[in-house]
Amino acid sequence: MTELISICEAEMMAKFSDEGSGHDWFHILRVRNSAEKIAMAEGANVEITILAALLHDIDDHKFNGGDVYAGPIAAHNFLISIGAKADVAQSVADIVNQVTFKGAGVDTPVSSIEAACVQDADRLDAIGAIGVARAFAYGGSKGRLLFNPEDAPGLHADFESYKSNQGATINHFFEKLLLLKDRMQTATGRALAADRHDFMQQFLFAFFEEWGISRMWGSEK
Repeated sequence: MTELISICEAEMMAKFSDEGSGHDWFHILRVRNSAEKIAMAEGANVEITILAALLHDIDDHKFNGGDVYAGPIAAHNFLISIGAKADVAQSVADIVNQVTFKGAGVDTPVSSIEAACVQDADRLDAIGAIGVARAFAYGGSKGRLLFNPEDAPGLHADFESYKSNQGATINHFFEKLLLLKDRMQTATGRALAADRHDFMQQFLFAFFEEWGISRMWGSEK
């Protein structure tokens, strides 16, 4: 493990150890480990991938008033402050800038295989059993309802409408989480996403059945 990675791990552990919305240190650690696994399988630069995975939430727009540029700038400045070369800091900042999901109708292309690995790793942690738990942790932190049968989800056409959305947590599955399997950038990410996607579908069928309805906005079981 390089010194830069060790310093980043210590800093992110200290910064996010008490975070309660599902974006805590353990989320970062899972993304770091998944990103490394994908990078090794896909032939990416492992060090750059790990650094970007560790710093991908350093100043996330969800917690800083919606500023999408704060994270990349913070990642770049932090790396420079601990002795990283300028090209490494810029590569990581570019990746951090490309991780965020911006709405069902918004494409989120990547400029490098390393960015693809980190984006996939972050999205893998948003689906499956852990993804279900994180969705409700985040919804609770924002005071959102679990579910409102009269409030249908929307497939947001732009980032602004996605960011300002205040719908129930169940809506988030249809607005983002169920879409992620088909938006993985790497073959490794797609393979890892398949079982997690299936788990979410099973969870939703059980949730709706226990609620007493047999549909998901018009789709029969």
